[in-house]
Amino acid sequence: MPSLKQIKRRITSVKSTQQITRAMKMVAAAKLRRAQENIIKARPYSFKLRDLIKDLSGRCDRSQHPLLAVRDTKEIGVVVVTADRGFCGSFNTNIIKRAVKEIESFEEIDPTIQMMTIGKKGSDYFKKRGYNVLQEHNQLFNDLHFGVATAIGESLIDFYVQEKLDRIYLIYNEFKSAIQQNIVVEQLLPIVPEESEEEECGIDFLYEPDALTVLSNILPLYINMQMWRVFLESNAAEHGARMTAMENATNNAIELIDSLTLQYNKARQSKITTELLEVVSGAEGMK
Repeated sequence: MPSLKQIKRRITSVKSTQQITRAMKMVAAAKLRRAQENIIKARPYSFKLRDLIKDLSGRCDRSQHPLLAVRDTKEIGVVVVTADRGFCGSFNTNIIKRAVKEIESFEEIDPTIQMMTIGKKGSDYFKKRGYNVLQEHNQLFNDLHFGVATAIGESLIDFYVQEKLDRIYLIYNEFKSAIQQNIVVEQLLPIVPEESEEEECGIDFLYEPDALTVLSNILPLYINMQMWRVFLESNAAEHGARMTAMENATNNAIELIDSLTLQYNKARQSKITTELLEVVSGAEGMK
């Protein structure tokens, strides 16, 4: 049985850990609030661009633009977005497991999958296991801005236009709430405009100089905006997962402290009882 000193030292250690987890929860909650505001602002613009591309692509020949043209799939690229740090529950584990599963299914088409990792956790995992990591981008979320998304988006466009990759997929965590994140696997390139079941009986817009020129300028912007939205989604999801994980850790620490305190009181009472018995036995022996 542990001594009273050992139990007391462990209680002190758990209390120190509890203070750290509580502080990390508060920091994550503050960052989540800002990240949530950013993603709420970015989503409407991204979705509106998607609607515009859908309308424009219906007025043009898709084969006239390289980002819309569909070709035979020989080389596949996968962009996996994870976090740079841990302490966020199963956030990184879930996204890595899903990425491995998707890569195994893609290997039936292309045995040499080209990967781009966003976040140190994903980069470390895939590099150690011998995956073909084409590019890695770490510590992006420390100073996240649209220029970062633009640089990565343009590099992906170059890979596709130069036919180094015939299809590019994104795998990331989509933010739903502080306690819920959905893993999303979606095709980034070639761009496939969504088709609605109902025909839009709207206005026949006039595009200047013409629809194809407007579409050619919109498509790169759409790719960059998609990458920006994905980064914001993942960033908000990470902070939500970390806040939830630290809250659970704090609650577990409270329960552990209560359990150790009870154990300490029992051990202390047992020691007092033993000392009393020794005193009484000594007194009886002197009679």
